[in-house]
Amino acid sequence: MKRYLIKNGQVVNEGKIIQQDILIEDQIISKIDSDISHDTATIIDAQNQYVIPGIIDDQVHFREPGLTHKAHIYNEAKAAVAGGTTSFMEMPNTKPPALTQQLLEDKYQIGKNTSLANYSFFMGVSNDNYDEVMRTSTKEVCGIKIFMGSSTGNMLVDNEHTLSKIFANTPMLIATHCENENRVKERNAYYQQKLGDSATAAIHPIIRDDEACYLSSSFAVDLAKKHQTRLHILHISTEKELALFDNALSLSDKKITSEVCVHHLYFNANDYAQYGNLIKCNPAIKSKENQDALLKALLDNRLDIIATDHAPHTWEEKQQYYWQAPSGVPLVQHSLNIMLDFYHRGLISLEKIVEKMSHAPAQCFKINNRGYLRAGYFADIAIVDINQLWQVNKDNILYQCAWSPFENQTIKGKVNYTFVSGHLAYNNGIFDESQKGLQLSFNR
Repeated sequence: MKRYLIKNGQVVNEGKIIQQDILIEDQIISKIDSDISHDTATIIDAQNQYVIPGIIDDQVHFREPGLTHKAHIYNEAKAAVAGGTTSFMEMPNTKPPALTQQLLEDKYQIGKNTSLANYSFFMGVSNDNYDEVMRTSTKEVCGIKIFMGSSTGNMLVDNEHTLSKIFANTPMLIATHCENENRVKERNAYYQQKLGDSATAAIHPIIRDDEACYLSSSFAVDLAKKHQTRLHILHISTEKELALFDNALSLSDKKITSEVCVHHLYFNANDYAQYGNLIKCNPAIKSKENQDALLKALLDNRLDIIATDHAPHTWEEKQQYYWQAPSGVPLVQHSLNIMLDFYHRGLISLEKIVEKMSHAPAQCFKINNRGYLRAGYFADIAIVDINQLWQVNKDNILYQCAWSPFENQTIKGKVNYTFVSGHLAYNNGIFDESQKGLQLSFNR
């Protein structure tokens, strides 16, 4: 039996920060107490560091199979672990898209064989795969994903009969990408004719505007309320959409939940001048007024989860004209750093970061025995020096695409150790790949 004893760390968990020790035995946290000793355990001294439950990212695109010139599950999961993310849920718009149970299982096998992080994969929905969707395991699959606005690939679901049928009958969580396709197409055609190749990424939030998001999100909420569906709307990006959510209920009692992504919190439309296509993503990064409203709603619990929508593309793809450059930003390695920047600016507490990045995803998706530091739970743990300065550069960017919008920035806060299901997968820049992550399971 492999044992580790984390000593002297400031444990951030369930709304409190307390100096405690944590004993790990094999995959499990066996004890948390103020002063633990053990003769045979390997000691990890976390003095002056913070010990947090591993981050659970409920929305990533790791591009495998079929888009492996952009990324592989292997590379992106390593990047995730280096940033303190111990579990991910990956989207179905790969090539081919995960629209059958066999194609979904193929992705699980890739995860099992190559992922250093724990994993789950969404089942995809099209206009004509209803029977396959209904076969999805509620206990082994994180959810089903519906693109109610086309973003990447050909997975747009715009048949209202299909949508109503799925919302009425699925027994599990539905996650949606919400942008009104007709409005986006009309505005895209208008501005393409008007601007041609002179268009830059600054036009992106004008084409994919607030109204496009609200029309689709409100439609999804109406469907969910009509059919009492468990709905989770991904990457909310506008102040207008916030009216669709409330904080009157606890997260465990909500039927409709929401997510905000780190880039919609960190960037606003003024940043296109500096970053251009590098921050082109769907939904678009919008005005500062929207950005400020999102942070406020996160803090008052109208928005439930922080995620990344990690979506890498090659550098060459991003250098094309605006119309050709694909949407998506690589973020999973630095999501905790982004939120620590908010902490250092006095805008959010460490307890709230852990709540939104670890506890809430576990609770929202009903993940078995993860997301908290508790005896009997899987030992998914990150140990972080929140004050350590380091620079993001080519030598430490681990994404296969080898770029980040934060390249050459000095950031404050560094993950020094990451445990994945009790395995010390990352130790001060060194990976131990002798064990892979585990498949997530769900209490439904």
